[in-house]
Amino acid sequence: MYKVIVFAGTTEGYGLCRFLGEHQIPVLGCVATEYGAKSLQEGEFLHVRAGRLTRPEMEELLKKERPQLVLDATHPYAAEVTENIRTACSNTEISCIRVLRNDSEHQQAVYVESTEAAVRYLKETEGNVLLTTGSKELKAFTEIPDYQKRIFARVLSLPSVIEACRELGFEGKNLIAMQGPFSEEMNRAMLRQYDCRYLVTKDSGKAGGFPEKIQAAISCGAVPVIIGRPSGDTGISPGECRRMLAEKFGFTYQPHVTLLGIGMGSQETLTIQGKEAVEKADLIIGARRMADAVRLSHQDVFYEYRSNEIARYITEHPEYERIVIALSGDVGFYSGAKKLLDLLGPDTEVICGISSVVYFMAKINLSWEDAKIVSAHGKTCNLVSLIRNHKKVFAILGTADGTAQLARKLTSYGMGQVLLYVGENLSYENENIFVKKACELTEYQGDALSVVCAYHDQAEPLLSTHGLPDEAFIRGKAPMTKAEIRMVSLGKLKLKKDSVCYDVGAGTGSVSVEMALRAYEGSVYAVEKKEDALGLLQENRQKFALDHMEIVAGTAPEALEELPAPTHAFIGGSSGNLKEIVRLLLKKNPQVRMVINCITLETVGEAMECIRELEGEDASVSWETEVVQLAVSRSKSVGRYHMMMGENPIYVITIQAYK
Repeated sequence: MYKVIVFAGTTEGYGLCRFLGEHQIPVLGCVATEYGAKSLQEGEFLHVRAGRLTRPEMEELLKKERPQLVLDATHPYAAEVTENIRTACSNTEISCIRVLRNDSEHQQAVYVESTEAAVRYLKETEGNVLLTTGSKELKAFTEIPDYQKRIFARVLSLPSVIEACRELGFEGKNLIAMQGPFSEEMNRAMLRQYDCRYLVTKDSGKAGGFPEKIQAAISCGAVPVIIGRPSGDTGISPGECRRMLAEKFGFTYQPHVTLLGIGMGSQETLTIQGKEAVEKADLIIGARRMADAVRLSHQDVFYEYRSNEIARYITEHPEYERIVIALSGDVGFYSGAKKLLDLLGPDTEVICGISSVVYFMAKINLSWEDAKIVSAHGKTCNLVSLIRNHKKVFAILGTADGTAQLARKLTSYGMGQVLLYVGENLSYENENIFVKKACELTEYQGDALSVVCAYHDQAEPLLSTHGLPDEAFIRGKAPMTKAEIRMVSLGKLKLKKDSVCYDVGAGTGSVSVEMALRAYEGSVYAVEKKEDALGLLQENRQKFALDHMEIVAGTAPEALEELPAPTHAFIGGSSGNLKEIVRLLLKKNPQVRMVINCITLETVGEAMECIRELEGEDASVSWETEVVQLAVSRSKSVGRYHMMMGENPIYVITIQAYK
C-alpha cells in the first residue's frame, strides 16, 4: 500500500516523488506520458505509473490503494486534470493537497501581477525590450528611463494607433506596426534584429500566439516577462510541501547545500556543473548581483552575503531541499566560502568557478603562475611596494577611482612607466579591457567592478633575507643602524607580512625601510624628532616606494599616543624616555614584541631595570627577555694589507610578554 500518491506532471512533482522515496515513504508517482516516466527512477519505495487517467480511473486507483495523502503536482494550466483529481479525492474521502511552483510552468519567465509591476521590474534591468501587449497600456512604459531607445513596441498597423504611439514618443525603428498572429520564427527575428533581452507579453493563449512568443524568447536567450498569473489556482509551494511531509510522517532531513563559484557573473562563465546545480536548486542565496546572475525565475532567492546570516536563514527555513549559495569568481579565490564551510559543516558541496585572475590574464595573454596576486577590495593592500618588487601584480580593486589612485601613487614614486592592464565588468556585455602607462591613468574614472594587472619589467626582486647594504640608503648626518646590527635586530623581531611596526628614533630610516619591505601587507610608523633625519626618512621612503611607511614627527612617547596598536616595535633611540616608551607600548598591546638597541651602558642599565620592574608586577605573565652583545669589525685596506677596524659594541635586548 502506498502512503502517498503524487500526480507528477512537473519537475517539482518528480522531485517530491524522489524526496518521499529517499525517506522510505512508499509513494506512487502518476505521470501522463512515457517521457514523464523516464524522469523518475523506480526503487524500493518509489513506483511509477504512466498513462493518462480519467476521473473514474482515478477514483478506482484511490479506492484500491487507499493512500493517506494525494499530492496534485500537475501543470498550472492543466485545470481539467486538477479538477478531476480534486473530485476523485472528494468522492473517496482522501486528503488532497495542491502543489504549485512559485511562479509558472515557464521556468525562464518572470511573472508579474500587472502592467505597473512589469514597469517596476524593467526599471531595474538593462537591455532592449520587445513589447507585445499592444498600444492601450503603452503609456505606462514611458516611465522606464530611456524608454524611447530601450522599448520596441509592436502594435496594430492602424493610423490612429500609430499616431497615438508617436505622441508618446514611440516612432522610427522603435515602433513596429504589424498585424499578427506571429510565428515563432518571426518573433525570433524581431528579438535578434533589435537585440532584445526581454519580451513583455500577456498569456493570450494559443490563439493569441503566446506559445510562439515564449519559445522564441527562450531560444534567443531573452527573458519572457508575463503579465498575469498562469491560473487562479491556489496551493502550497514545493518547499512548504516538503516541510509538511516531514512533519506528517515523522522524519527529518538536511538540505543539500552547494557553495558555487559562478565565475565573473555572466552565464557564459558558469560551468556546466554549476548550471546543473542551479537548475536543481529551489533556493538561491547570495549578494544581489551574484544571485540574480544565476537564479531562474521560479526559484526563491535570499539576498545576503554575510556568512552568519546565511547560516541562520538556512536553519530557520528547513522547507528547502537543495540550496545554492552563489559566490563571485572561484570559491577558493578571495571568497567567503571558508567561513561558510566552518558554519555549514563538511557535508556542504563545493563547486569551483572561473576566477577573475584566470579569466583576465587569459584575456590579456599573460601567464599568471609568476604573478603576485592580491585583493585591494575592502582591505589595505600595499600595491606600490609589491609592484616595485614584482614583475607582475594582479589585484582586485573595489572603487571607481581605484585605478587612478594606484596610477597616481606609482607616478609619484617614479614608476609612471609601469603598464597597467585594466579589466572592468569582466564577462558582461559592457566588458572593458585596455592597457596604458600609469602616468596616463592618473585621472581615470572607471567601474568599481574591476581588476588590474601591473606589468613592471624593471622590477627589483626583494631579497630573501634582511640585510640591505648600507650604501643602498640615502644618508646624511643622522645616525643609521648598520647592516650587521640591523640584520640581527630584525631577526629578533620576527616580523610577519601583516605586522604593524614602530621604529622609534628612526634616524636615516634603514630599519623602517627593511621593516616595510618585510611587512608588505602591514604598516610601519617611523618616529623621529630631528628635522634633518625627517628629510632623509622621506627620501628613503620615496626611493624604496614604501607607500605603507608613515613618517611621524615628534618625540616618543608623546608621538606614539595616536598611532594604531603595534605588533612589533624597534627602539633605536629613546631620548632618555625608555621606560615611558616601553610602558606605553605595553599599554597599547600587552603582547607587543620589542627589540631595543643600546649603545651606552647607562641605557642598558635603564632597560634592565625596566625589565625587572615588569617581571615583578604580574605573576600571571611570563616574560621572554634576551640580551645579546654584538661587536662587529670591518676590514680596511692599508696598502696591500687588510686591517680589521672595530665598530662600537651594541646591545640588542628583546622583550615580549606572554599570558
